Amino acid sequence: MALISVFIAVASQAQKVHVLYFKANLACCAAKACANLEGQVKSVVEKNFKSTDVAFKTVMLSDSANTALVNKYNAKSQTVVILQNKKKNAQSKDVSELVKEFSRSKDEAVFEKEMIAAIKELLK
Repeated sequence: MALISVFIAVASQAQKVHVLYFKANLACCAAKACANLEGQVKSVVEKNFKSTDVAFKTVMLSDSANTALVNKYNAKSQTVVILQNKKKNAQSKDVSELVKEFSRSKDEAVFEKEMIAAIKELLK
């Protein structure tokens, strides 16, 4: 029941796609590493898509209201999931590996290109 209400809260918005960034309260986050990565993901979304089409949302792992989402996507800190907002046959795509690779390579152009492609795939 909780999963349904949490998903409805995310999916009830008008956007066609939601990009969820799962975040923990870790020591590394205090060192700004997580915030910088979160900012990069958010920037790609906001720079390349209309807010009426794609929404970025930070999901705190420690918030009990997010437990169903965390469990559904087996989320850890810096997990990024793209959700399609459809009533039937809604799809999701975990792009955490793209984010992980970007945090190693720091290649913003490649990261942006791959994120855009992944989001557009679910906008169809």
